[in-house]
Amino acid sequence: MARTKKAKPEAAGRLRIRWVRSVIGYPERVRQTMRGLGFHRLHEVVERPDTPAIRGMIHKVRHLVEVTTTGTEQ
Repeated sequence: MARTKKAKPEAAGRLRIRWVRSVIGYPERVRQTMRGLGFHRLHEVVERPDTPAIRGMIHKVRHLVEVTTTGTEQ
């Protein structure tokens, strides 16, 4: 029996995350979380899918980032 891929839900949405505060003086775990979100430099903006894992990472560094949601434009 062949496996089929599960379709990703279209209405899941995406999160636009902006890095606004430096990680200088914060533990290495915070730096690793910022890299895991895809950041390279301050004031950078990245878009990530709205999943529980991403939301957990954002919660861990919520004092360093600003988050806005991007809906599907029609």
